[in-house]
Amino acid sequence: MAQTSSKESNSAIFIIFGGTGDLTKRKIIPALYNIFLESRLPEKFAVIGTGRSKFTDAKYQSSLLDAVNEFSRRGKAKKEEWSKFASHISYQIANIKDASEYKEFGTRIDALKKEWKEDPSIVYYCAVSPEFFCTIAENLHKSKLENNEKTTRIVIEKPFGSDLQSAKDLNNKLLTIFNEKQIYRIDHYLGKEVVQNVMAFRFANAIMEPLWNRNHIEHVQISVTEQIGVGSRGDYFDNAGILRDMVQNHLLQLLCIIAMEPPISFDADVVRDRKVEVLQAMRKINPGKVDTIAARGQYGSGWVEGKEVPGYRDEEDVDSNSNTETYAALKFYVDNWRWQGVPFYLRTGKRLFKTASLITIQFREVPHNMFHGEEGNVPKQNRLVISIQPDMGIRFQLESKKPGLEMTLNTVDMVFDYMGKTKSESPEAYETLLLDIISGDQTLFMRADQVEEAWDMIMPVLDFWEKNKSANFPNYPADSWGPENAEALIAKDGYHWFNLPEKNKKD
Repeated sequence: MAQTSSKESNSAIFIIFGGTGDLTKRKIIPALYNIFLESRLPEKFAVIGTGRSKFTDAKYQSSLLDAVNEFSRRGKAKKEEWSKFASHISYQIANIKDASEYKEFGTRIDALKKEWKEDPSIVYYCAVSPEFFCTIAENLHKSKLENNEKTTRIVIEKPFGSDLQSAKDLNNKLLTIFNEKQIYRIDHYLGKEVVQNVMAFRFANAIMEPLWNRNHIEHVQISVTEQIGVGSRGDYFDNAGILRDMVQNHLLQLLCIIAMEPPISFDADVVRDRKVEVLQAMRKINPGKVDTIAARGQYGSGWVEGKEVPGYRDEEDVDSNSNTETYAALKFYVDNWRWQGVPFYLRTGKRLFKTASLITIQFREVPHNMFHGEEGNVPKQNRLVISIQPDMGIRFQLESKKPGLEMTLNTVDMVFDYMGKTKSESPEAYETLLLDIISGDQTLFMRADQVEEAWDMIMPVLDFWEKNKSANFPNYPADSWGPENAEALIAKDGYHWFNLPEKNKKD
């Protein structure tokens, strides 16, 4: 969460393992290019992409230009601006499994240090399959490329482990080579502008803190829904499922931000301590009661925007008898003084009616209804809705009098709309996170204990679902809001899932 330019390093070297891959082209390079245009990158920087394919520097730069033109939020790059940026990019062919081929990285780093006459921040970005994380770390160690604790960083993309034990093993391996302050476990959700603004909204406004507890909040919903299916990710997803892919990281991270106690400062470890405390306070799941607090689903075929789409089991690289869940809904409790008895409902899924990420804070009813007269003239509960995507904004739903002669209540929205209120375009999540990596700010990155606590939280559900196959998959059609058992999960407590209405329409 780089707050001022003074924290930024004077020079930086990015070595991207998986430099020809999809993540590099879709996210990393467009993000670096955008922050370059805003003069936020150090004046002296180098980007070295690496892979097994044969590229000249010019050919590699050309392939990245095509990616920027397609994926950058700024649209197509201007020729002069791209030429300046591309002059910092080079390519090195290398087999990441072969430690001897890492020596060339050391040669390049030494040459740049000599040219710049300073020690740059060195970022090793693992934009590769998780199976290579340890291999890269070990080979960096063998090549003595990780030895400066203050300037050397390694970036690990999710998934960080596939269960609690594998996450512990990966942490243990990395921590024998790097110290915790060098490891950046990246979750792009934490880099989103609205997610960061939740902390500002909570802790910078005196009116919020007295309301932010069990005395005033009835329940919390965190909902991340996707209209798309698994697409070309069938091979990965069929071995992971939505619980691993989304709940263990993205959704539990959002829960931590909502439920955390106020930190005394924005120091990275202070903020992360508060998040870990939330996970430690969460009520452990009884394996014998998983069905009472969790619901799963798998999408079938259907029609989306006038096009017929296949069911999950008919997707490419998916087992025709797959038991993998594409939808998950869970109920959690945080057992501490602030949140005792307040349920947190989480849901996420693919091939749903709409792509949206929402955090909904439902406040309790007024203690006494004085508005009598017309039938149904009862105040609705106040609701705070934080929309992360597709529209970024925060809305407070309050009760007001409807214009007219009668005292009739009407729900009105107080809305802060990012697109309508801010003059500058919000940065992409990766832009924020890359700047933080350069400056050495770990506030928005997961610490080892946080990752392990999150895995520990969902393991009872994960184990139960893997051991007990669902008899009714697929159990929801494409373009729906999910399976009936997910509706039942929240309905039995007297609530319903909240979906953000279309613009200018009421819920």
